[in-house]
Amino acid sequence: MFCADKFSVEENVSSPVESHHSLRSIDSRFHHPDKKVDKTKLKAFVAQEVKLRVEGEIMEILEAIKGRRSIRAFKDQEVSEECVEKLIDAARWAPSAGNIQPWEFIIVRKPEIKRKLAEAALGQSFIEEAPVVIVVCADENRSSQGYGVRGKTLYCIQDTAAAIQNIHLAAYALGLGTCWVGAFREEEATRILKIPQGVRPVAVIPVGYPAETPQQRSRRPISQIVQYETF
Repeated sequence: MFCADKFSVEENVSSPVESHHSLRSIDSRFHHPDKKVDKTKLKAFVAQEVKLRVEGEIMEILEAIKGRRSIRAFKDQEVSEECVEKLIDAARWAPSAGNIQPWEFIIVRKPEIKRKLAEAALGQSFIEEAPVVIVVCADENRSSQGYGVRGKTLYCIQDTAAAIQNIHLAAYALGLGTCWVGAFREEEATRILKIPQGVRPVAVIPVGYPAETPQQRSRRPISQIVQYETF
């Protein structure tokens, strides 16, 4: 949804529309030098352009949600630091209880560390083959300071999971492939990565350019997963 009333109309229409909203052009009749600006028409035009843009962005989000796949084969192609930073930036905008943001991210590129992580992950070799691996951790201490036991045992995991999902969706948008790996020996991963006490590794995410195109997998129908008012 959008609200046209949120957009002010100035005499210099190129400023609020072309600069602030990044719209490519406006019908010349709205800003002809010899004519008075028709604010009503301009407002309606801006509202329609914003509506179309919002609808397009919603479609992009839904496409990413439904188009993302778990990738376990990667091309021999490096992932730039810029791309990795974009993934972390997307992750840090995830919601968290009390805005505590209890996540920590370990970026792994060294082959020997990736190999050890693959072994800790029950021999899932594609982790080692990915050009970069992001290990997402939950800071139990940080969450417990705000929410006690529930923060330590639940909120920090929920918050970190939201950040992990953001990484997957952002990676898809950047043409990258990822896989959410939760099957690993936690104590071993903690030792390999020298993770301090009170911080828990939650997911190992190999990142790279996909060398496979997995088929869409089925989902349970909405009618089977929704209850109304009570279970």
